[in-house]
Amino acid sequence: MNRKIKITADSTCDLSEELIKLFDVELIPLHIVYGEESFDDGVNIFPSDIIERYRKARQLPKTAAVSMWEYAEHFKKYTEQGYDVIHIGLGSSISSSYQNSFNAAKDIGHVYPVDSQSLSTACGLLVGKAYDMICETDMSANEIAEELKRIVPKISCSFVIDSLEFLRAGGRCSTLAMLGANLLKIKPCIEVSNSAGASMTVGRKYRGKFETVVEQYTREKLSQYSGFDNKRIALVSCQVSDELVKSVYDIISDLGTFQEICITKASCTITSHCGPGTLGVMFITK
Repeated sequence: MNRKIKITADSTCDLSEELIKLFDVELIPLHIVYGEESFDDGVNIFPSDIIERYRKARQLPKTAAVSMWEYAEHFKKYTEQGYDVIHIGLGSSISSSYQNSFNAAKDIGHVYPVDSQSLSTACGLLVGKAYDMICETDMSANEIAEELKRIVPKISCSFVIDSLEFLRAGGRCSTLAMLGANLLKIKPCIEVSNSAGASMTVGRKYRGKFETVVEQYTREKLSQYSGFDNKRIALVSCQVSDELVKSVYDIISDLGTFQEICITKASCTITSHCGPGTLGVMFITK
């Protein structure tokens, strides 16, 4: 008889409160650091705090990984009660969190870490797949983790950004590049590689109003693939108008392809890198 299974995930999986409850997942917060002050993502600091602090003081935080010790403390809460733990981590090229969770798992046992090789609600889609397999199959935790690893290369994770201001402030693009993008009304699409630990590259550079770009991006992304895992698709955003989110929701809904459209908000970690005016559509392909 298989042991009971608990799902945990890094806070960067960007799931709504409703989805956290539905999937019965515990989120393990990454750290948001301002100088000597350290906060826990989604616990005592929120995306609106980061944006407000930047606007007042032009200050962005650093983000810090969850330590091996912290992971061990979270995992042991469940393994000591007879659970196996499936942990879904932020892509390994972005943070050392995954490696720390892997090392903690080796020491404890009965913990099966999965490198999502992705970020944001793309990781959340893996949480959903783990939940589905727990509910619908008699697979063991190890078998589910191995199946999740086979799904990882099929994840499409990307987003478009209205302004490069946060990327410039965080040292991820030059002032000249930001000024040029603003002058030409360029809205870059950031593509996340699911074969390189979630390394990020700039894909298509759209031009025009953000509202028009977002709709064009959504249609193009969904047209690039001939088949989808139609259980769920995720729409994640950071300070984007409800009207624009609804317009993207309607584009996806009109396809009639997906059973569930998950609308979520970016966490502190994602917000600190990309800033307000960010929207991504994330799904699993066949």
